[in-house]
Parts: sequence; structure tokens; C-alpha cells
Amino acid sequence: MVSFDDSETAEELAARARALMDDVVIPKERQLRGDTAISRGTVKELRAAAREYDIYCPQIREEWGGMGHDFRDVLPAFEQAGRSLLGATAMRVDAPDEGNMHLLELQGTQLQKEQYLKPLVAGEIRSGFSMTEPMQGAGSDPKMIKTRAEKDGDEWVIDGHKWWTTQGLEADVLLVFARTDLEAHPYEGCSVFIVPSDAPGVEVVRDVPHLGSEMTGTGHAEIKYDGVRVPEEHLLGEEGKGFQHVQERLGPARLTHCMRFSGMAQRSIDVATAYLSEREAFGEPLAAKQGPRNALADAATRLTAARSLVRTTADRIAAGEQARVEVSMSKTFTANVCQDVIDTSLQLCGGNGIGKDLPLADFYESVRAFRIIDGADEVHRRTIARDVFADPDSAELDPVTRFDA
Repeated sequence: MVSFDDSETAEELAARARALMDDVVIPKERQLRGDTAISRGTVKELRAAAREYDIYCPQIREEWGGMGHDFRDVLPAFEQAGRSLLGATAMRVDAPDEGNMHLLELQGTQLQKEQYLKPLVAGEIRSGFSMTEPMQGAGSDPKMIKTRAEKDGDEWVIDGHKWWTTQGLEADVLLVFARTDLEAHPYEGCSVFIVPSDAPGVEVVRDVPHLGSEMTGTGHAEIKYDGVRVPEEHLLGEEGKGFQHVQERLGPARLTHCMRFSGMAQRSIDVATAYLSEREAFGEPLAAKQGPRNALADAATRLTAARSLVRTTADRIAAGEQARVEVSMSKTFTANVCQDVIDTSLQLCGGNGIGKDLPLADFYESVRAFRIIDGADEVHRRTIARDVFADPDSAELDPVTRFDA
């Protein structure tokens, strides 16, 4: 097996995460057999197990209930969590809460952290990130944002229409992105607000039907904000710095997504390898035939390249760089590689691949959205191309996307 330049701490965390997946999470996943939404009781059970394995919320500081490990050191554990659709939920590294916790930790006041970050880490509440808007609003180009927040005395009044708010239906608190200065360029005139989901004027219209496994029970909501009032203390970070704060959230979150999906792709290879070794056809095991062997050899090679690229980019971020181009390269390359690897693995397993006895069908449904979540392929390629051509606007902040994961 190819080894990576992971620290001893990273390897220890990954080993504990893998043990949790093998001993607890994957057996539970097999009981659910796809399309069965995970219950609150099962979530509590899995998170209790993660604490026992000393791998619960490794990315958040200890004072807020996490383990306090460096971003670079926790990434291999995220990869192990991705081996099951239930893994990230068990370890409390699941979207969108993981990214929201990261943003609250970076920009929240002491009061905001006590009121929202601590219970999020503990799993007592859930959150949504409400940025994307329908049709003519903000999507892959968030500069088109129409949601507004106006100051009225010691309160902010929010009006707008959002959708693809991940976990919006179940969220107890929403991080809402809105224009606060219509005269300024959106990059200098937007802010982020903490909005309790039960605040007057918050209307969760529906959960948008979408492609993907129902096992995790996390949807993407359409939400309207009609004269929603929040106190001025609910401004998250600095007024007018919303885009900068969102970039702080999205850069690392894109890499954690990459690691979770690369773990999913690696397990797909493992499943296909086991199946081909046991299944006989035309007088010998399928694993003896050159076609399937070459297909998995290519899959393993490309996946190793993706995993290496993500780690290299993570090293840049850990060193204090934004690494915007490298993040875009990592995200779009990994998304496409993982989709191809899972598709290949499913094909090699034939009818069993599309059945729900194996996890591949659920993986296949889940991975397709990854080429849209956290930036569509085309948006990231635009960022990369600007750098390749040394365009004058290459310092422009990255667009976001539909799906506020």
C-alpha cells in the first residue's frame, strides 16, 4: 500500500477511526440496508461509541467539547469516517455542522460559542448554512445575493428566500448570509447572521427532493425569511466581511469533503475486490481476469493521486495559506475520481452492485452530488483557469455553489 506523509498523531487518529468504523458503524449500516433513515437513538448510540474510541469531534478545541487536534492531523480520520455513510455523523465531522462549528470557532464571540458552538459539538442541536438562493439569486455566483439584512435600532431585520440549505428542515439554528450594504460591492457588503430556526418569520417551505441516499436523513431545505429579527449580537464576525468569513469555512470544508468521499471510494474498491475474489464465472474467479484487475488498478492509482493532492493542499492551509487554486484542483479532481471509482466498483459487482445488500448503490447516489456540492466542477475549473492564464481578476474570491453543505 502507498504510504502518505501523515504525522504519528494523524495515523493514530485514523487507526481509531477505522476501528470505530469496522467494529461499530459498518455493522450498524448493514442492519439499515440503505434507504432507512437513521434514528436519533442510533445517532446517540454511534456518538457514544465514538467517544469510547476517543475519536469524537477531533477537529474542535477541547474547551468547546472537541479533541483539539490540528486540521492536517484530523484529515486521515475524516477519510476513515467516509467509509460509511454513517461515519461522519458518528464522529461529529458531518456536514453542514462541521463547517458551521469551524466558522463559529473562528469568528464567534465568547457568548456565541457558549450558546451555539458548545451544544453543536455535543450534538445537542443541529445547524444549517443558508446562503444559496433560488433561480435569479445567489448560486454558483453568490455576488447575485438578494437576501437583505437591515439595521433597526439594536436589531437586524432579515428578508430573503433561500434553498439548498443543508439540514435546514432539522436545524435548530441557521447561519444566514445576507447583504448589509447595498452601496458596496457584495464582497464588502455581505454579512453572516445566527438565526434560531424558530424565530418569527422563518418559514421552512419544504425539503427539496434530491438525488442521494436517505440513510443519513439530512435534506436540503427551501426557506423564506420574512422580517426576521435578531439582536445585533447575532452578527457572526465582522459586518461586511461575510465573504471572507465564508471562505474561511469553505476552504477546509472542501478538503474534508474530499477526504470523506475518498474514504467512500476506497471502501468501494475493497468491496469490489472481495466480490471479484469470491465470484466465479467462466471457470475461474473474476479476480483472475485481466479486465477487472486492470479496472481496479487504474481506480486505485487515480484515487491515490487524489488523496496525495488533498494532503498537499492541506499542508498549505495548515501553513497559513489560502491555497485557493490548490483547493479547487483538489475538489474537482477528487470529486470526479471518486465518482469514477465508485461507478467502476459498482459495475464490477454486477447485479449485486445495484442491490442494497452492498453499500455501493448508496455510495453511487451520494457521490454524484459531490461534483455540485461546495462548488460545481465548472466553477472550480474557472478558478484554476484564471490562475493558468494569469488573469487580472485571479485574486477574486471564489464563488460558492448550490448546496450549502
